[in-house]
Amino acid sequence: LEQLRGVLGVGEGITLLEAAGSLNEGLLFGLSLPQLAHGLQAPVLLAHAWEDAGSVEPLLQAKALLGDQLLGVVLNNVEPDQITALRAELSPALQALGLPLYGLLPRSPLLRSVTVGELVQRLRAEMLCCRERKDLLVETLSIGAMNVNSAMEVFRQQRNMAVVTGADRTDIQLAALEASTQCLILTGAGDPLPQLVSRAQELDVPLLKVEHDTLATVAVIEKAFGHVRLHEAVKATYAARMVAEHCDFAALFSRLGLA
Repeated sequence: LEQLRGVLGVGEGITLLEAAGSLNEGLLFGLSLPQLAHGLQAPVLLAHAWEDAGSVEPLLQAKALLGDQLLGVVLNNVEPDQITALRAELSPALQALGLPLYGLLPRSPLLRSVTVGELVQRLRAEMLCCRERKDLLVETLSIGAMNVNSAMEVFRQQRNMAVVTGADRTDIQLAALEASTQCLILTGAGDPLPQLVSRAQELDVPLLKVEHDTLATVAVIEKAFGHVRLHEAVKATYAARMVAEHCDFAALFSRLGLA
């Protein structure tokens, strides 16, 4: 902390520090968020995922630990149809609790998306075709474990999806290729039919083969969706636009004395 304080004391301007993912992370080394905030006398803007009214309690805990160092909060992962009501009802309530609300960021499948290449890496998958399509973004996940008619109904409701199904379910596999599928992931023993590989190549849909069973494969993919990354230009651009549209920078800068 002393070394960090020395570095931050050099030069002029504003320094932004990204804290850990929780209030307690780094506590062993004296580098938890409350320790950093108080040690550096740094104001904190807290980003917090919104679920329901129960999400307010962690904010109150943060307020108790951070005290006057807490500038306010930005709520993310908000269902788009809840934003207007939350801005009208929740914002005044949080303000009364000493928690100014500076933004409500809508839930975005694009920002939660992962590339086909990342899924290949995480699953240690064999890529059977379309290796040049690793940059495709996967936004949703479908599991092809039902009959083909039910599967087609589900597939029609999804977009930019990864479909996980058994290597022996050729009917599901072919149906998935005709939908908004970014990659088709085959689990279990057996190799895909040549006709399937050929059709996937025609449609430019990457075909992946994994050694895991379906449940284990789904668990790996869902974990990947839980970490937002902004390495792709399209996601970074979208995130910047969303923050500009949904955050009150004028109020934040005024609170910081930068207006």
